[in-house]
Amino acid sequence: MQPRAFAILTALLLGVLGLGSVAVTDWSPARANAATAQVAATAASPDGTPAASATPTGDPAVWTRSTLRNKMMAEMDATDPGVALADLDKITKEKPYTVRFCHPIAHELGHAAVKRFNADFQKVISFPHETCAAGYLHGAVEEMLNASTQPEVDLLKLCAPKNSGPCIHGVGHGTMFVAKQDVAKARDLCNKFTTDQNRIRCSEGLFMQLFGPDEEDEQAKANLPADKLAQDPLYPCKDQPSLFQSACYFYAPTFYLSSHDYPNHPEVYADALKWCLNGKASGGAVDCSRGVGSRTMKYNLDREDWAAQQCATAADGWQRKACAEGLVSYYTVNYTDGGAAGRLCAKITNKEMQGYCRSASGLSASLD
Repeated sequence: MQPRAFAILTALLLGVLGLGSVAVTDWSPARANAATAQVAATAASPDGTPAASATPTGDPAVWTRSTLRNKMMAEMDATDPGVALADLDKITKEKPYTVRFCHPIAHELGHAAVKRFNADFQKVISFPHETCAAGYLHGAVEEMLNASTQPEVDLLKLCAPKNSGPCIHGVGHGTMFVAKQDVAKARDLCNKFTTDQNRIRCSEGLFMQLFGPDEEDEQAKANLPADKLAQDPLYPCKDQPSLFQSACYFYAPTFYLSSHDYPNHPEVYADALKWCLNGKASGGAVDCSRGVGSRTMKYNLDREDWAAQQCATAADGWQRKACAEGLVSYYTVNYTDGGAAGRLCAKITNKEMQGYCRSASGLSASLD
């Protein structure tokens, strides 16, 4: 056959085969979209396994610390802190489990905002910042103090004139950055405040930072000496001045829970209540038990009744009550509306724990 004739015949055959393919292929939108989705899923995973499905907005079906953090930082870069914080607030309310890591993400936003606005603190805090227990404000104050050449002077100016509790709590975090985790030096900075109330507020941030030093990692453990802990499991709380002891005992469970891998060992919450009994001699067991309740709620905000059940495992009524007070304290810090405590108590099925919840919330113990 002549080359020209062969080429013509080949072209005709390919055309017929192409038309046949079109005729037998299902080109309906559903099948086409499914095929496209499968290709995209396979391409997203190096080993060929389908990647996790995404929501219609492109967000992951399940948030992780890194995916949520990256989204928030990108939003802030593209817009402003207010937009990112509003979206963070929306996500944490729709997906309560994200509260486990929203506070440190908000801290990061605060740090980044101070750098973005060239340490114009009033500009930084002009955006609504109550999201995730005021983590944005805490981070901003940390960054301001850490960059200050006169932190002992500036810490008294940052929150003035309102001197709100969340702002001074943030100063407490910042004192530990300035003091390089030296509790005594950080405590001296907190003592620059002229009222006991503000010194206590500052101490709360100080000890929260001590027992959870890495805001990037909820598993981070305090760098506490093993020999001291062997002698006193609640070290260094009993060694603190009386004004600072309550906050130390309250945040000490953060260290215990992170040291015992709480995400994978749910029994550790009940164990933490037993651990708090080490503070009975020094009067810290009640504050420690409140701290266990607070952390239990923080890490399990999407299962309130389960959190209350952990408090119910305590052998004594005083400890169950203190733990319930901690549950309420964190829930109302996270959900700042007036009805938050009532919603929490209504979800608790254990009648004794429900009563403690209502008592801690200022609600009538006779409500059904």
